[in-house]
Amino acid sequence: MKLNSNNSNWWIVTDIDGTLMDHDYNLEPALPTIKWLKELSIPIIPCTSKTASEVRELRRDIGLLDPFIVENGGAVYGNKPSSDIEWELVLGERYEDLRSKLKLISLELGYSLKPLNDLTNIEISELTGLKGKAIELALDRQWSVPFLNPPNSDRNRLSEIALGYGTTIYQGNRMSHLLAKGSHKGRAVVKLKRFLNQPDAKIIALGDSQNDLPLLEIADKAIVVPSKSGPNPFLKHGIETGNFALAPAPHSEGWSLAIRDLISRI
Repeated sequence: MKLNSNNSNWWIVTDIDGTLMDHDYNLEPALPTIKWLKELSIPIIPCTSKTASEVRELRRDIGLLDPFIVENGGAVYGNKPSSDIEWELVLGERYEDLRSKLKLISLELGYSLKPLNDLTNIEISELTGLKGKAIELALDRQWSVPFLNPPNSDRNRLSEIALGYGTTIYQGNRMSHLLAKGSHKGRAVVKLKRFLNQPDAKIIALGDSQNDLPLLEIADKAIVVPSKSGPNPFLKHGIETGNFALAPAPHSEGWSLAIRDLISRI
């Protein structure tokens, strides 16, 4: 199965929150560049902590047709060419199993790690800015368990405990995410290339936080999109060593400028 693209030797694989859009969920500055990429037949593949339900709605809103990676690499979805039939490539463990493991991790840690799905709608709105139907879509979790960030002092111990249960933890901008061990955005891209029989596809990856690190590390061209206060501390080493480029502006504006500059040179 092939991506429906003439220039599919290059794929744009992008995080969404904080990267393609700002933390108020605005991606208006990116829309002209998205249109331009579609005219060039360059695939745009969302690679996000969002749920499949959230990404399906986003794809409809901005007219994306390419595959999409959800829940930090827990699964990949796409449509067969000229068809509404959706395929699913499962890479992680189911939500219910991960919830059970989060409880065991909490017991060993000594206090309760609170999942996003246990918060009230008011609490979710205050934490994320989501409202109404958007909250319902965000709670449709299948392959990961987002939970409130623990104190930084407990992070190393928490990661060690999680590994003992065959899981791993990634930190996003607003929450931490529990996934099956080995599930991450970078692995999902590698699996997608194999699934589509496109091993030579070159990856332009864009991200803004720690959970994007595995994606940026497997990319042929990696771009860190900063927030208004600068790049995420977890990604600074890659920038300083020259492995990652730094977009010239925050969020969707920087996303657009960096992509246009890079595509024009390659």
